Amino acid sequence: MSTNHKPLSKKQLEETLIQYRHHFHEYPELANREFKTTETIKAILTKWGIKLLPTNLKTGVFAEIGTNDGPTVALRADIDALPIQEESGVPFSSKVPGVMHACGHDTHIASLLGGAYLLKQLEASLPGKVRLLFQLSEEDKEGALQVINDGQLKGVNAIIGFHNTPQPIGHVGLRSGITTGAIDKFKVTLTGVGTHASAPQNGEDPIAALGYEITELQSLISRELDPFKAAVLSITHLSAGNTWNVIPSYAFFEGTVRTADKNVRQEIKDRFFKIVNYTALAHNVKADINWYAGDPSVDNDPTLTKIVKDETAKFAPIYVQEQQLGSDDFSCYQDIIPGVYANIGNGGQVSLHNSHFTASDHLLIVGATFLKKMLSDF
Repeated sequence: MSTNHKPLSKKQLEETLIQYRHHFHEYPELANREFKTTETIKAILTKWGIKLLPTNLKTGVFAEIGTNDGPTVALRADIDALPIQEESGVPFSSKVPGVMHACGHDTHIASLLGGAYLLKQLEASLPGKVRLLFQLSEEDKEGALQVINDGQLKGVNAIIGFHNTPQPIGHVGLRSGITTGAIDKFKVTLTGVGTHASAPQNGEDPIAALGYEITELQSLISRELDPFKAAVLSITHLSAGNTWNVIPSYAFFEGTVRTADKNVRQEIKDRFFKIVNYTALAHNVKADINWYAGDPSVDNDPTLTKIVKDETAKFAPIYVQEQQLGSDDFSCYQDIIPGVYANIGNGGQVSLHNSHFTASDHLLIVGATFLKKMLSDF
């Protein structure tokens, strides 16, 4: 390791990682704006003698450890925060109004830094190389795709990462195959003819059409989908009109669809367009649909998952990772190379994306150990 200092003990490393985590938590930054976070990570890696890789991206940090010509395995941590006002009450709460690490990405950053420190000390003995991906913008702006388009996956043979979750500290969740849902977003504008509220016969009411659209779309999942196949359709935002005595010309709604099965994903999209268009036609209004195809499902490679499970069992309790329909753009990497995305318990009691979210500092050394052992032991 390129340093004149004696290597840190496990306790010293844990204390260092806690300091780093608290700093990142106090100064969170939103997707594509992680400028100070990026500079801090760069400074730490440089201090430890870890080689930084060039990038055309304005945020995010990419680095490499290893001198041998064996396989290259990537380790990924996401670095962005959420637009949430923190109410957790921890002494290192966010100092940035309206922004919080409510998904625990600060723990991912610190854990990957810890794994990087440990792997740097083993650099000469590593059979190949370790690519470090401190990824920007997981919560928004398709950060993984930005990383891929920047060429940071070039030469990488496999990828490993984890997400913290409200489970006992140090317990590692693993599952072969699909673990999360694919995400699609939709925006629909209904265009009618505005008129005075006392004379609806002189117009075409988009609000009435909107009500029927909601009812019909909710029945898509409950009445048309095989009950043994998981999917969720949620309408989350409505907008129409601005006063009490005018029927408006426009109504708007948007939301999301989450699916696990690829065929179900396409089936729901096809039915969505038919339901929206024909319901609009029945009410003499026009429907304009914008459909945004998001990340696919996280799909853990079976062979790699078994290796990770066998190695993890040597130092941590393992549980079967629960399938859920939340999304993570780690799946974009798995579309290109084999990968495993695990869960590690954070000891908290509150769900992710909540203003009261907390994660124990003791997660950090567990996460660092997990990432280090996945590269050093196989």
